[in-house]
Amino acid sequence: MTLNACILIKTMPLHTNTVFEKTRNLKGVRKVFVAYGRYDLVAFVEASGYPEIRRLTGEMNSETGVRSTETLVEA
Repeated sequence: MTLNACILIKTMPLHTNTVFEKTRNLKGVRKVFVAYGRYDLVAFVEASGYPEIRRLTGEMNSETGVRSTETLVEA
């Protein structure tokens, strides 16, 4: 079963570009966009299941400069 998800990422000031580059190189990440507002980045991911989505969000949250993430899984 393939799951698609949108992961909203808040970064610390001046870390958006670094987090953008690291995020776009993660396995499973299809697209990353810079956003302006409540979230700084939006990542679209494709995963084989919920465990892989948890792994991806864990990797993103452990990156230096990431304040928080919110994951929206396609229904």
